[in-house]
Amino acid sequence: MVDFAKILEKAQSYRAEMTQFLRDMIAIPSESCHEKEVVLRIKQEMEKVGFDKVEIDPMGNILGYIGHGKHIIAMDAHIDTVGIGDIRLWTECDPYKGKEDDTTIWGRGGSDQEGGMAAMVYAGKIIKDLGLEGDYTLIVTGTVQEEDCDGLCWQYIINEDKLKPEFVVSTEPTSLRIYRGHRGRMEIRVEARGVSCHGSAPERGDNAIHKMADIIRDVRALNENDAADSTEIKGLVKMLDKKYNPNWEEANFLGRGTVTTSEIFFTSPSRCAVADSCAISLDRRMTDGETWESCLDEIRALPSVKKYGDSIDVSMYKYERKSYTGLLYPTECYFPTWVLPRNHVVCESLVEAYKGLGCADDAKRFFNDEPVVDKWTFSTNCVSIMGRYGIPCIGFGPGAEEQAHFPNEKTWKDHLVTCAAMYAAIPLTYCKNIDK
Repeated sequence: MVDFAKILEKAQSYRAEMTQFLRDMIAIPSESCHEKEVVLRIKQEMEKVGFDKVEIDPMGNILGYIGHGKHIIAMDAHIDTVGIGDIRLWTECDPYKGKEDDTTIWGRGGSDQEGGMAAMVYAGKIIKDLGLEGDYTLIVTGTVQEEDCDGLCWQYIINEDKLKPEFVVSTEPTSLRIYRGHRGRMEIRVEARGVSCHGSAPERGDNAIHKMADIIRDVRALNENDAADSTEIKGLVKMLDKKYNPNWEEANFLGRGTVTTSEIFFTSPSRCAVADSCAISLDRRMTDGETWESCLDEIRALPSVKKYGDSIDVSMYKYERKSYTGLLYPTECYFPTWVLPRNHVVCESLVEAYKGLGCADDAKRFFNDEPVVDKWTFSTNCVSIMGRYGIPCIGFGPGAEEQAHFPNEKTWKDHLVTCAAMYAAIPLTYCKNIDK
């Protein structure tokens, strides 16, 4: 029997410690590939609260262990952040000094995503305090390079550290909702080749920018067009229709795919010449039922791409950047869609833990009568954990998705308490359900 009231009481008692730990992490700049100092600060806190084992792997991810049972459960927070952008937009506080009042904590990384780490570490403390270790091993991961290449860290953890949990809780911000999926994404490069000549006689050359202009118009049509039989370039909305997609029901839950031109490049001998090459980057968001092959083929099938034939190349980007430890672990810039069925035992276990905690004394401040089960708009490490490897994922985290990458980023102290209680309650709730 899980004593939800005691768990929530303990979580409330660690409100000040979680706040200070989060503020300490915020104060350490930790952009992707520069996370070393914040990892060391997390190691210090894990050891202080009594984790059974703490390791830093060769990529630089930190893994803290609680318990020694047969059910392997992981909870993940990426501990890198984006930069601060235009400092003039930070009107509430310095992004790294941060600030707090009775309810709120400001600073870069508060919602995205170091608040999740603070709550996870103190969930470990609650488990130890209350003797909640059961037939499970809980592994708390603080992962690197997510902002640069989401999921790369977990490719390493699964392939090289050989860690394959039964399920993973992502502590990305969910506004205290339970999230069971999100769209995938990929980064596509389209390159057009031309022939340069003097700009005074453009007919002598072959203008690559003009070719790309046609392609960009066709790319835009993928977002704007319908899926009628008479429409030459059918819009991405077609994947919400069972005529085109056997996964149409979950596609409707996640939302349709989108594509946008995010970058443009060119080469030319001078401003008085015809451009001899032009390339664009496409940010492609994928719903359930779409794959990297289907998305590349979709661009290759555009009328303008076919029109210009062999002078057009369509490919996927590759990520190659060393971690702060110096490790290079290249991967394709492909981040698969994932969605957990609503009736999966993992989703049901989180709903049960939420409701159990919500029945405790003084719980109404932290829990609604019913949890909201929804999805993220952005992408998370789950693109690898479940998208690539099929390990069930679920999301529950402090902070708000709309605070991610935002100036004056903030999170809420009550969110830390709520999440610490949830993270302490989830393992026993799951074990009870899976061992029925």
